[in-house]
Order: sequence, then C-alpha cells, then structure tokens
Amino acid sequence: MKTLANHSDRGAIERRLDMLRPDLVRRWGKMSAHQMVCHLADSFRGVMGEKELAVKPGTFGRGVMKWLALYSGVPWPHGVKTMPEMDQLIGGTPPVEFEADRVALGLLLDRFTRESRDFAWRRHPIFLVMSDADWMRWGYLHIDHHFRQFGA
Repeated sequence: MKTLANHSDRGAIERRLDMLRPDLVRRWGKMSAHQMVCHLADSFRGVMGEKELAVKPGTFGRGVMKWLALYSGVPWPHGVKTMPEMDQLIGGTPPVEFEADRVALGLLLDRFTRESRDFAWRRHPIFLVMSDADWMRWGYLHIDHHFRQFGA
C-alpha cells in the first residue's frame, strides 16, 4: 500500500512532480495542469492550517468512506466536485507562474512529510480526524490521482 511515509513511494512522487509541464492535457475533469498544481498545494495548505478548509456537512458514513478511499484499493472516482476553497476558479489559489507554483508544491510536500512537524493536522473536510498514517496515505493517493489525471 503506497504512502508518503515510505521513502521510495515519496521519491517516485517527487520524480513525477519534477516532470510536470504546463502543457499536459487532462484525461478527465476541468482543471489545467497548472490549476492542478495549485489545487494540490492548496490541499496541503488546508490540512496544515495555512488555508481555511471547511468541513463538508452531512457526510453520512465518514468512517466507511475513509476506509474505502484510503485502504480498500478502489481507485478514486473521476469528476468529484472539489471544495470551493480548493477550486482555482472559485476560492483556490490562482495559478501565476508554473515553475514557481510547481516548486511551491514540492516545498509543501516536503513540509507535509517531515517527521518533525511544525504544524498540527487540521480536520479533513470529509473524514475529519485522521492519524499520521491516514494523512500519508491520503497525500499519496491525492497526488497520484491528479498526476494520473494528466498522465504524469
């Protein structure tokens, strides 16, 4: 089971991040590759407390959903609407300069995965409280999902 806690899995993600280009064509969804980079960065900022992150109301069966999303091995569905504060066309960080935004995502990934954290985990908008292991699994899956969206 891949996770950002595993040095090899994290290294593979970092290499894929290094290969991102702004002209990559999406396989599904509406984001551009540049918007995806900013979306991932905003997601890390949200769970690390640097960006406001709302809790999705009325989500029934959060525990079952968390297990399915993180540990069942079922691929994440395409086309799930993101939270407004993570959507670059609504309240997310707008893309500025691709290389600077890509580097910023790399720095956030490094901070997110450091064992000595300088932040406290915030609640996930759907799954609420998560363990370090849950966050490392979520981080891997979220990045992988969007990198695959662009064939990266």
